[in-house]
Parts: sequence; C-alpha cells; structure tokens
Amino acid sequence: MTLLIVGGSGFLGAELVRQAVSAGRPTAATYTTRPGGAPGVTWRSLDLRDPGSVEAVVAEVNPRVIVNASSGGADWAVTAEGPVRLAIAAAKAGSRMVQVSTDAVFSGKSHVPYDEHCKPDPITPYGAAKAAAETVLLLHPDAVVARTSLIIGDGQSEHERSVHELAAGTREGVLFTDDFRCPVHASDLAAALLELASGDTTGVHHLGGNQALSRHELGVLIARRDGLDASRLPTGLRADSALPGPLDIRLDSRSTQRKLRTTLRGAHQFLTPTEIRRCRETDQPQRTVEQG
Repeated sequence: MTLLIVGGSGFLGAELVRQAVSAGRPTAATYTTRPGGAPGVTWRSLDLRDPGSVEAVVAEVNPRVIVNASSGGADWAVTAEGPVRLAIAAAKAGSRMVQVSTDAVFSGKSHVPYDEHCKPDPITPYGAAKAAAETVLLLHPDAVVARTSLIIGDGQSEHERSVHELAAGTREGVLFTDDFRCPVHASDLAAALLELASGDTTGVHHLGGNQALSRHELGVLIARRDGLDASRLPTGLRADSALPGPLDIRLDSRSTQRKLRTTLRGAHQFLTPTEIRRCRETDQPQRTVEQG
C-alpha cells in the first residue's frame, strides 16, 4: 500500500518517512522548500494553499493512505484550509487520511484532562486553525484526527533547542511552571500514527505521552539529559505573561493507547538516563495523567 506523508521533510514527517521506509512500505512524501534526504522515497513539491497542487499530487501518487504531518503554524491557508483540501482530494481518490492535530485546540479552562469526547475551544490563532482542520471528519468518512502534545526528539525538536539556548543565555524568555502538557517522543508518535494509518479506525484519537509535566519540568529533564546546568533555566508563570495560551491541556490518551501496540512513553521515560530512571522508579512513583 502506498503511503503519502504530507510534510515529509519536517521534524515529525521525517520520522514518519524513516519508519515507513524501514518497514518496507512504498512511500511518497511532500515538501514545501526542499525534499528530505531519505532514500527510496518519491518526493513531490506541494503547496497546501493551492487546490490544484493538492489534487495533482494525490492523483499522481494515488496513495492508499495520506498522513498530514505538515506544520503551517497560525497560517490559516496552510493549517486550516490545507487539510480540508487534502480531505476532499483523499475522499475523491478513495484514500484513507490521518490528520495530525494538537492539544492546542483546547483552552485548558475545563475538562482537564481532555479525552477524545471533549470539544475544541481554542484560544490562540494556531489552536483555532488546527481546530478548523479537524472538520476533515465531516468531509471524509475514513478520516482520523490524531491530537498530540509537545513533540520531543533526540535533540532535534524546537523545544530542545530552546532549552539549550535558554541555558546558554543566547535566548530571551522563560519556561513556564504553570503550563502543563503531556510531551511525546517523535518516534513513539510516528509509530502510533502509522498504526492508525494501517488500521480501519476512524474519528478522534489522542496521542500524548503518559505523564503530565510543566514546560519547566520538561526543560529540566532535557537539560539533565544533555549535561546542561538546569539551574540556569529561567522560570516564570504563563498566568503573569502577555503570551496567550492555555495553562493546562493534558491529554487523556488511555482510550487510544489500549488500541495500540506502540507505547506512548512519558517524558521521564524517554529523557532520563537509564540508570537514574531505575533509581527514581524504585524510590518515587512517576506522576501520570490524573483521572478526570
């Protein structure tokens, strides 16, 4: 089955491409500025703002499944309208579709933790665009919307880079102690998305890590893993900041996790060195997503 990964040259997209190729799946991927370097992949230029470009790529590749891992930020034409164009083209071609969404579709003002039945109520432009993109479920009967949280890698994510810059004093800003998320590792997320792509499930699924922690706690774990001085990380409260955004949008992913072979690890599992983690698991229970 041919798999089309939209945004295949991005952070998450590149991991999806890597895993798909390693599994021997015929894979095509799209890019905006330049193709990725993965061998054995058919690369296609794609502008999600252009309906003609979307239809042409889908018709040419004729994929069995489309995974949209593109990242357009708060650009409405890319982030909100692009997935709708993809869904229309996918339905026309008879292709299954997985739309990667975000916990930012929630306000953090109620229903914590958020399960798959919670309705979006975004309070930022990015969250609003992502929430609008979830209307692919109304346009395509075989669509999946997969909401995730902060995506962490092995040093390549924007969150990890910001921690390094803050610790070095080359970046202004703080890490909030009152802003809680359920970070997930890129490899776990990609594997879970490919599982959903290969199955027959539809609708909304949550793919967050199994532990909730603040952005500062996440920064401390990253700093310790990378040998940085965590005490140099500046702290602050989002509640006192001019930056808009929700305070607590923990995803409850237990329902989806029960359907998956892939384990969505928590940050303490994938960021703490093994020998230290063993000690902590023995001496102190890890914080998991609280029950609603």
